[in-house]
Amino acid sequence: MTTLEAAAQTYRQAKDALDKARPELADAIVDAARAGTKQADIARISGYTREQVRRICRAAGLQAE
Repeated sequence: MTTLEAAAQTYRQAKDALDKARPELADAIVDAARAGTKQADIARISGYTREQVRRICRAAGLQAE
């Protein structure tokens, strides 16, 4: 296996892991928001911006805090 092939394989594995983890993080964000966690705290912990946290919450049917 060449260095390029190995790097491409590593990239695909990381992308697959990210694709799996993203909805899990979104579910955890919604759960935290429902439990009363402030969006600023969710953003700090998740690494997402407050706007992205708002989008995720809105998509789950939650109103802004």
